[in-house]
Amino acid sequence: MGRAQQEPVVTSLGRAVGAEIGASLAPVDAELARRYPGDPGTRQPVHTVYVPGDVFAADTIRAWGDRALTALDEHAPDAASFAAVLGLADDLAEPVYTRVRAKLEREPVEDLRIDFEDGYGPRPDAEEDQHAARAARLVADAYRDGTAAPYTGIRMKCMEAAVRDRGIRTLDIFLSGLMEAGGLPEGLLLTLPKVTYPEQVTAMVRLLEAFEETRGLEAGRIGFEIQIETSQAVLAADGTATVARMIDAAEGRATGLHYGTFDYSASLGVSAAHQASDHPAADHAKAVMQVAAAGTGVRVCDGSTNVLPVGSTENVHAAWRLHYGLTRRALARAYYQGWDMHPGHLPTRYAAVFAFYREGFAQAAARLSRYASRTAGDVMDEPATAKALSGYLLRGLDCGALDADEVAEGSGLTRGELEGFAGRGKGV
Repeated sequence: MGRAQQEPVVTSLGRAVGAEIGASLAPVDAELARRYPGDPGTRQPVHTVYVPGDVFAADTIRAWGDRALTALDEHAPDAASFAAVLGLADDLAEPVYTRVRAKLEREPVEDLRIDFEDGYGPRPDAEEDQHAARAARLVADAYRDGTAAPYTGIRMKCMEAAVRDRGIRTLDIFLSGLMEAGGLPEGLLLTLPKVTYPEQVTAMVRLLEAFEETRGLEAGRIGFEIQIETSQAVLAADGTATVARMIDAAEGRATGLHYGTFDYSASLGVSAAHQASDHPAADHAKAVMQVAAAGTGVRVCDGSTNVLPVGSTENVHAAWRLHYGLTRRALARAYYQGWDMHPGHLPTRYAAVFAFYREGFAQAAARLSRYASRTAGDVMDEPATAKALSGYLLRGLDCGALDADEVAEGSGLTRGELEGFAGRGKGV
């Protein structure tokens, strides 16, 4: 066969046109890079566990794991009984149950927040001072001996006038205690609750700047989560999305937006019996948070349920089914993190997460493999879908739902290649 004929290539525009357009869009390019840097490329915990500052102890994490295992032993002692409670498919029952027990033994808590706000309650200043100092010492010890959760920090009081000074002092004591014990751990996370105005976020930024300067830390070293618990945090008086302005006000320090189920519901007048993370008001708030955070590197965290798995086996099973269902619902809506309020929530948190990733693993790996090798299949995927598929597999790996070997075999890709497709840390 002869050589294919080359088509003539004709253009009409000079290079100056492209250069002029490039110059005109340079400010937009810079703004896109600043506001939308993409996923930070770090592990996102599947949950946040809140423990009051006066209750937190050196064995808190191990105690939560042990209590969760005891609950399984008492109310679902094998894979079949646990699967029956949650409605797990037969092929998922054993792998999910085995992984849940292993997780509770190895790493029962992924993200621990020592609470000095609603779960802590008012008390004398001297007492809170001591609890904050003790928390710093215990956290430093845990990181030193390898027993800390991957992420740990405190929830301080908010920036409202009545408790502002107390919140600032508690944060100062905690951070100063960590510095005195050897420095800030890599997994440090701080939560600023009940944020209503962007100016309160700006105040938190100024506070952290002052601490960094005083302690000789790199500028921007300390980030924080913004807790969305008021209607004003979602919609401002002028009709704009306040939460988007809050992300901007954080000046790159915001790491997450955490939905506060009960405070937010109450602020809208939702009656106590209907305050839940699947209420339409909750769905609206989280959807606004999700759109505001998209592409910014700020992650969205779902709220919690206050129905505790305690009492009779019948009550525990009912609470487990509720928590499992809410967690699965959140995962389907791309809320990959939530709050857990009781050790009994841990089995169903991990069961929901592990089932979510394991039941979709084979299809996701096969689709990504076909995309990477340009092999035709029954679904035509695009780069955005490949990004979602690889992100799905990476999250499954991070939490322990999937093993590196099975992901490599199923997708034909290394973790580095998965991260490349996911665009972690590479911008939009």
